[in-house]
Amino acid sequence: FFAIQSLNASSPPQGMVWLEGGIFTMGSEDKEAKKDEKPAHKVKLEGFFMDETPVTNRQFKEFVEATGYITTAEKAPTLEEIMAQVPIGTKKPDPSKLIAASLVFKPSDGPVPFYSNRFWWEWKGGADWKHPTGPESSIDGKEDHPVVQVSWYDAQAYAKWAGKRLPTEAEWEFAAKGRQDKKYVWGNEEFNENEPQANIWQGKFPYQSSKNE
Repeated sequence: FFAIQSLNASSPPQGMVWLEGGIFTMGSEDKEAKKDEKPAHKVKLEGFFMDETPVTNRQFKEFVEATGYITTAEKAPTLEEIMAQVPIGTKKPDPSKLIAASLVFKPSDGPVPFYSNRFWWEWKGGADWKHPTGPESSIDGKEDHPVVQVSWYDAQAYAKWAGKRLPTEAEWEFAAKGRQDKKYVWGNEEFNENEPQANIWQGKFPYQSSKNE
């Protein structure tokens, strides 16, 4: 996640860049756009500073050590919390699932249907920001990697501690594409699998990654 500051200054705070405000087209009318991206509309924003890179493990660790903060993934959910978020009549989860845990990507053994992401995510006990893929993992040697396994509440707490705040949806979209009304963040050219314009899954999702070949 990224954090921002709205205050203008003669020079950017360390690790942040200034984005000049203005009017841009938010959303899209493209046939491939999702329903919640429509209708495209003009939005005016004031300028703001934004983190140059995602918040790192090193930065989040400084926050935790300074405050003693415990993240969402490090706390076991209660049955009441779970049932308040699901449709009435949903079967109660097995008590063994009510543990401190988080979702971890798990490649499938072969092709799977795409109607549910449960085919490539695993609810894994002990997975948290210090142990991204489970209790056997760590962030040693990954201090400058983006922190993961944090919730919106965790990101909000970090941003407040750092004297910043999380960007709005409009600010995030503006930071990604600027004032230009373009289809993708890199422009209007279609995705090129041979020379990818973005770091996304390459290969046959979710079981074969050509980047690892």
